[in-house]
Amino acid sequence: MELREYGNTGMKVSTLGFGGSEIGSNVSKGDVETLLNTALDAGLNVIDTAECYGDSEELIGDVLSHRRDDFYLFTKCGHAAGVDGPDWDPKVLEQTIDRSLRRLKTEYVDVIHLHSCSEEVLRQGAVIEVLQRAKEAGKTRYIGYSGDTTDALYAIGTGVFDSLETSLNIADQEAIDLTLPEARKRNMGVIAKRPIANAAWTYDTLSEDAYPFVYWRRLQELGYGFLSGDNAQAAVETALRFTLSTEGVDTAIVGTTKPNRWQQNADLVAKGALPQELYDEIRTRWKEIAGSDWTGRT
Repeated sequence: MELREYGNTGMKVSTLGFGGSEIGSNVSKGDVETLLNTALDAGLNVIDTAECYGDSEELIGDVLSHRRDDFYLFTKCGHAAGVDGPDWDPKVLEQTIDRSLRRLKTEYVDVIHLHSCSEEVLRQGAVIEVLQRAKEAGKTRYIGYSGDTTDALYAIGTGVFDSLETSLNIADQEAIDLTLPEARKRNMGVIAKRPIANAAWTYDTLSEDAYPFVYWRRLQELGYGFLSGDNAQAAVETALRFTLSTEGVDTAIVGTTKPNRWQQNADLVAKGALPQELYDEIRTRWKEIAGSDWTGRT
């Protein structure tokens, strides 16, 4: 699998990474063990999780701690997620960072991201100081921000973060113009989350409270031709390659609970960049249709 330089960190990351949110509930340890070890054996070297993804951190620690040197491990902090105290409280952050290390069965992670933190909280400075102290203590090699819209733009502008994790896909393109150029100027590593837009186009209908609803509604309006055919795999391929063809994106994290799905996605990524004409068509359609409220989905 292709490796890309991750900003100025010195890490070379696989273009396809694993997102740990989906394994956080109702997935057996055996399936997770097969899924993650198979992915590592096939060339994946980025695993991203968070403090609030159910059992995700514990499962990753249980099945991969013996292979810690084989991959880069990212997690997030900010939500109390079972620790007494409010979200974004500095003491809560400190406790959840230590808890994450225990769950992951590691002495350090490669990046800790602030998890969808608002500009208001960032401006107060305390949460940033917690991450900086964690870095100084060797609990993380680098610090990052995970989020979208003007919150992410402010975080980038502080100049303190090494890494940006943000939503980017065929139904979520605000970051391409708003934040990625600024992240590139600062040589930050960039992770694209939700790179296939939660496959929202595969649903005939969705209720407004369904997780993929916003993307589903946008895609109804965008009406991309490549989503209208019978070849479901081709649609996923175009969506995934679009995200990874965007300048400034180093890796895209895809979540799954199916042991064979990761290799299928890896085979799609191996085809390389999307043809420029098709990439431009997707961008042009977005610019024509996207409303001012089509902001990045946190």
